[in-house]
Amino acid sequence: MPHMLMPFAGNLITTGMGILPHKELERALSVAMSVDIPFWPQLPKIDYFEDMYVQASENFPGIVLEPENRKIHFSTEKFYAELENALMNLENEDFFRMSPRFSATYHQFLSLDLSPYVSIRGQLEGPVSFGLNVLDENRKPILYNDEVRSILFDFMARKANCQLRELKEKNPRAFLFIDEPGLQSIFSAISGYTADLARVDLGGFLAQIEHPRGIHLCGNPDWDFLLHLDIDILSFNAYNCGEILVKYREGINGFLDKGAMFGWGLVPANHDEFIMESMDGLVHRIETLWRELEMAGFDLPRLLSQSILMPATCALMNPDGFDTVEAAYDSLKNISRLLQTKYLQPST
Repeated sequence: MPHMLMPFAGNLITTGMGILPHKELERALSVAMSVDIPFWPQLPKIDYFEDMYVQASENFPGIVLEPENRKIHFSTEKFYAELENALMNLENEDFFRMSPRFSATYHQFLSLDLSPYVSIRGQLEGPVSFGLNVLDENRKPILYNDEVRSILFDFMARKANCQLRELKEKNPRAFLFIDEPGLQSIFSAISGYTADLARVDLGGFLAQIEHPRGIHLCGNPDWDFLLHLDIDILSFNAYNCGEILVKYREGINGFLDKGAMFGWGLVPANHDEFIMESMDGLVHRIETLWRELEMAGFDLPRLLSQSILMPATCALMNPDGFDTVEAAYDSLKNISRLLQTKYLQPST
């Protein structure tokens, strides 16, 4: 067996997505605490400051927030005005800590006794996605500005470390997802930010962040690129992209060999997808992926020991509010127990 990079065995235990559609903190937190690996949920429907981009932006020089319009943008002039203060605070952990204004949920989560759980999890919007989505006064992504970009990657790494340390104080087996939905678009010719640049930037960024840390995204990026990054866990949308990922045998083999873990996003939380599915159908779907890998020579028990289960996506826009999302979490927990019983029971 390889040395496991994560401080716990996967064995098909469950965790959730960062974002929940709830408008009530307590109810959202009870969903987030109901999985094997609890997480603090991002709740943008309660407050604009709970949006993942806004949370990541706290104290970043040049950021302009318009909560009343739910807008975030960047001012180059403001960036240079605030840069010196940011550079002076690089070693000041408080500068990178998420304040209660930017997440009431996070602080509520940290106030709980999180020590009994196998692990707990946090998340932070990644620098590539942040840099592609936040635009300057010329409507140009700040990722394309070399000076801003170099500050951005360093800033987000420090923010990630600050959160990870706070989580580890509550549970020493805590880990962090860097959410990078933007990694899907950098492999298209239009992005203006090349995969080679991203490889260098993300490599340096990840090298700054304490372990265990991983990447989460729902889209369909260059899987080979991701499997070769220095991450301990990769969370992906297995429901929509699993059939593509399992074709990357060499990358998967290296990834598992180094002891890294997969988060299989199996249960769709989008209303239209969820109502089309049954528990049996979802079980069959993931078993088909595992069987394909097993037939290609992968050791199934090892794969499952390096796998956890998750919802496939966040779902903020469902017509039924949080009902489908809560049903998806219930389904996820049931599927986890069913698969654990089937594959992980000790042989008598």
